[in-house]
Amino acid sequence: MSGHTRVVGVIPARLASSRFPEKVLANATGTPLVVHVLEQARKARALDEVVVAADHPRIVEVVERAGGRAILTRTDHPNGTSRLAEVADQLRLLGEPAEIFVNVQGDEPEIEPEIIDAATELLLASPWADVATIATPWSPSEDPQNPNLVKVVLGADGRALYFSRAPIPFHRDASLGGKPRATPLRHVGLYAYRTAFLQQFVAWPPSPLEETESLEQLRVLEHGHQIAVAVRTVESQGIDTPEQYAVFVERYAARASARV
Repeated sequence: MSGHTRVVGVIPARLASSRFPEKVLANATGTPLVVHVLEQARKARALDEVVVAADHPRIVEVVERAGGRAILTRTDHPNGTSRLAEVADQLRLLGEPAEIFVNVQGDEPEIEPEIIDAATELLLASPWADVATIATPWSPSEDPQNPNLVKVVLGADGRALYFSRAPIPFHRDASLGGKPRATPLRHVGLYAYRTAFLQQFVAWPPSPLEETESLEQLRVLEHGHQIAVAVRTVESQGIDTPEQYAVFVERYAARASARV
């Protein structure tokens, strides 16, 4: 279609995983984990195509067997964003370039297609931003003190001011029982990138704040670029351990039984 902005979703998938070996291929549900993610991402209206960026032929094989498209990438990428950039290059060389690439985590089998749409649509509507991502209000079961749960604070216009593993913003008068004016938000690690910026981003070395907090999105802010943030209620979470996967399998089985 003339004037259409092509948007490609990319699911980086690594075979090695320290806490859960080969988790992307776990298939206790009868479907490999990475294929669950692919099926959810395909429901997003904003994506023209979804591909899996694999670092091993076994991942390519299971994705293609399920009717999906997988691209074999180098094994030495430092992070998923770097793997995403290689896919962008490969598609360009194949004559299939895209203006926006969306990084969908490979361990989120229940990711809501709506948040993929929200990040993509926000980037399309925000010419000042090079990246768009998602934040969600904290649920009662989540602990903002947990450094594994990343926090984000926003400006009045919805752009990210800072991301941290520390609880931000700090509510100085919490002991007095008052509620903070600023809504505390958890960052959801889904990113939509403009392709030109993606290539620029991976060319930069890791930045001081990025290495201090171990959060690569801080590299964007340190270089003076803008991240637009869509606030949505997000229930899904990534799977890092066999125990979390077992709970997902139980939920999946319960949903399957309910449909019968």
